[in-house]
Amino acid sequence: MVKAGERRWLGLAAIVLYVFLLAPVVIVVIAALNAGTYLRFPPEGVSLRWFQAFAHSRTMVRSFKFSVELAAIVTAIATVIGTTASLWLVRFSGRFQTVMRLLMIAPIAVPGILTGIALLIYFYAVGLGKSGGLWELVVGHTLICIPYVVLIVSAVLVRFDRSLEEAARNLGAGPLVTFRRVTLPLIKGAVISGAIFAFVTSYDEFNISLLLHGIGTVPLPIELFDYLRFSFDPTLAVAGTISIAMAVLVVLITERLVGLEALYLG
Repeated sequence: MVKAGERRWLGLAAIVLYVFLLAPVVIVVIAALNAGTYLRFPPEGVSLRWFQAFAHSRTMVRSFKFSVELAAIVTAIATVIGTTASLWLVRFSGRFQTVMRLLMIAPIAVPGILTGIALLIYFYAVGLGKSGGLWELVVGHTLICIPYVVLIVSAVLVRFDRSLEEAARNLGAGPLVTFRRVTLPLIKGAVISGAIFAFVTSYDEFNISLLLHGIGTVPLPIELFDYLRFSFDPTLAVAGTISIAMAVLVVLITERLVGLEALYLG
């Protein structure tokens, strides 16, 4: 049983942890409301002028929309490939499971800038390096998003009760029907978790985007980096606030659709 003194110390530690985690978020949001000319904290006043400036900036809005579009495409592809790869890894890789798992998650361990350079060299070799189009970015982002889906989904599949699938097969269900009616509903929490990680990773990716983007295909992190070289106003904080709002929206939608507990229980 936890004593009163220990409970107070645990409560204090939890408060300190929450302050440490939430302070940067609060500072970004407050800085976005700064009425002054430069990005600073504490703000000189409260104003929505920089939200209006962001909304009227064609380059910022275009980059924001492109980042969301890119992340959505990457999430769909990475979730399908990562889930399929997890099924194969857990059930059919046999004695090579450890080696294959390491190969699948290798993109996480490799520095992003090295991955970007390797992809750039490859795309030039096959004649795609000069185009700087959407699909080069899709390939690069998908490469680093798949490992997150594999790690999360495979962790749930390892402790999955396969007797449920066997029961469905004995009742006459085929492999696809069994997966759709039995397996997928039971692992949907892990699949959604992997999709969320993939979306956030793609939306925030900088190194690969820096090397593979082209004219008209500039993700928001690259646009902010270029903007920061010449300006230092609260527009940057506005972009961060919008990203935070998107993350909160994703959590709320997930809670509405499947419940947050499903993300942890799988």
